[in-house]
Amino acid sequence: MIKVDVSVFIQIVNFLFLIWALNIILYKPIRKVLLERKERIGGLEQSIENFNVNAQKKEDAFASGIKDARSKGQIEKELLLSAAQNEEKQLLEKINKKAQDDLSQMRDKIAKEAESVRGSLQNEVDVFANAISQKILGRVF
Repeated sequence: MIKVDVSVFIQIVNFLFLIWALNIILYKPIRKVLLERKERIGGLEQSIENFNVNAQKKEDAFASGIKDARSKGQIEKELLLSAAQNEEKQLLEKINKKAQDDLSQMRDKIAKEAESVRGSLQNEVDVFANAISQKILGRVF
């Protein structure tokens, strides 16, 4: 059987002292290290979350910038195309006008030459008519 004597109380005091000593020497430092680690991990998780949020914001800003740049580029492209079409139209009008002027000058020149040729031929018609009638009739006029 078990005897309850003074040694039981000494064992209880020894056990309580051991718990107190282990708590001060071992458990409190371990709890402190675990608490610091938990705080550090929480801080790192918060930093990671902040970095993710910032990265998402930057990605959205980048995508928005690309979209704006594309729309501005498209508008500028359309403006340049419109300007080029207007310039092409003006050049074609100038070329057509020059061609019409050249055509008009050529027609005038041809008309003048035809008139001068007609005039010279008109003068020679009488000579040719006399020559033909002499040959046909055999007499001189």
